[in-house]
Amino acid sequence: MNQNLKKAASIIAVTAMSMAGLAACGSKDKSGDAAKGGKVYYLNFKPEAEDAWKSLAAKYQSETGVETKVVTAASNTYESTLKSEMDKDEAPTLFQVNGPVGLATWESYCADMSDTEPYAQLNDQSVALKNSDGTVVAVPYVNETYGIIYNKDLLNKYFALSDAKVKSVDEIKSFDKLKEVADDIQAHKADLGVDGAFTSAGFDSSSDWRFKTHLANMPLYYEFQDDNVTTEPATIKGTYLNNYKNIFDLYITDSTTDPSLLSSKTETDAETEFSGNKAVFFQNGTWAWTNLQKAGMSADSLGMLPIYIGAPGEENQGLTTGSENYWCINNNASDADKQATKDFLKWLITSDEGKSALTNDMGFVTPFKSMNDEETDNPLVKIAKADTANSATKSVNWVFSMIPSENWKNDLGSALLNYAQGTGSWDDVQKAFVDNWATEYNLTHES
Repeated sequence: MNQNLKKAASIIAVTAMSMAGLAACGSKDKSGDAAKGGKVYYLNFKPEAEDAWKSLAAKYQSETGVETKVVTAASNTYESTLKSEMDKDEAPTLFQVNGPVGLATWESYCADMSDTEPYAQLNDQSVALKNSDGTVVAVPYVNETYGIIYNKDLLNKYFALSDAKVKSVDEIKSFDKLKEVADDIQAHKADLGVDGAFTSAGFDSSSDWRFKTHLANMPLYYEFQDDNVTTEPATIKGTYLNNYKNIFDLYITDSTTDPSLLSSKTETDAETEFSGNKAVFFQNGTWAWTNLQKAGMSADSLGMLPIYIGAPGEENQGLTTGSENYWCINNNASDADKQATKDFLKWLITSDEGKSALTNDMGFVTPFKSMNDEETDNPLVKIAKADTANSATKSVNWVFSMIPSENWKNDLGSALLNYAQGTGSWDDVQKAFVDNWATEYNLTHES
């Protein structure tokens, strides 16, 4: 072969190799991911933290070059959104389950997390969830606290009234006393310049979880405590349903809003009423600070009471603290994407940017050793930490993770709304609460 032919052959060979290399870089492995490198896709459960999560993802992608995407499910749509997203070629690499019941649904999608930084950093590794084989597959990433947030300035204005029922928040240690104060605030609306003692108990999808889940936790907690229930029961008795009725009645009677209007009221409406000094009390949790701060509220203006329902011994009751938020890595993701997701989680709980965002921007109290010394500017988190550390009170656990299905919550929410509007009875609420528990348990445990 002469020199010109050899040169031409060499050029053709190099070109062919280059084209092959380009094709390889763009090729897909069996899971549809680029063979080189991995990416992260987190399906976020918390709409109120959407901006913070997207900002974090952008920072991480800028810092590492790893494609990092966050999609947020709308309120009350996480399960349906997760099902839809998991059917896609580009499925989430990171998602969450809401406890043992949620894990039972998604167990086959949950990868081994025993070698991840979040599991290694847990203050108490026993709180991680294991699958039926005993493998750690879900790690809690936040402990949250909720109760009745109050406006200190308005409450102090009430205390200053000559005929105020109490003169200090320290006197409110029971449902009876809470009702006495709320009723009196309602009677003095004009004097205090408020529209009601409590914000609107809205049943729009952005708000109804506060009552069909978080408030429902209270009668469930006391019943389970009486009966030593520690795992999801097949049936419940509704022992404290009258107490549930009493606190719910208080919310919708001593309120800024007529009960007939609750179907369209949102969480934002309640936040606006509270931050605008139109209501003294607002059932919500540590996560509410971000929006309240944006609305102009001062940290010094906020306090939080336990949700009293008239249960025995409630004078020693603390705030309601727990978690229904467990990270899971998608077992069907490529190895590269799994590793990229593990790296992202490590960065989240060890980097200054990640720790600050989780603590301050999202208002989380995290269960990780790496974040034990993290300072917070969230006044509700500070209150929650002090409550947990107070040996004189007992925190109420989050037992609603044992609720058998989303359908149980939705049916209960509908019954509560109908009751509030006068189009249904409390008997309907009782049926949704007690009878439907057994129905939903059986449906979700069919072999």
